Amino acid sequence: MSTTYIPGVCNIGPAEIKTRKLSGIIGLYATVILFAILMITGVDSPWRLFLFIPATIGAMGYLQARFHFCVRFGTRGLFNMGTTLVAPETVEKAEYRRKDQRKALSIAGLSIGIGIVVTLIVFLLP
Repeated sequence: MSTTYIPGVCNIGPAEIKTRKLSGIIGLYATVILFAILMITGVDSPWRLFLFIPATIGAMGYLQARFHFCVRFGTRGLFNMGTTLVAPETVEKAEYRRKDQRKALSIAGLSIGIGIVVTLIVFLLP
């Protein structure tokens, strides 16, 4: 596992990756539990649209962990490659911040796309 900041590639180290995995797990469990509740209670299909939120959160957590890249840090020009959850450092070069912002938007877009697909599948179930 890399502990070196690489602009547009990785901006979080082991400690931050662990927290992103946890948010992915929580989002996945919340999605499954909400899905089960909605299906068991037989609520109308429009209520199933609420699955978008935990599905997107879960996808974002897993994608950030997989890519070793935090969306929030990327949009704010920060990084933390440490093995502890310390205050993040600032990305000084504007070129590096632009690369990080593009990567952050890419991960956010993928997460939203996954959230939409999961929600549509569940929405269309009988």
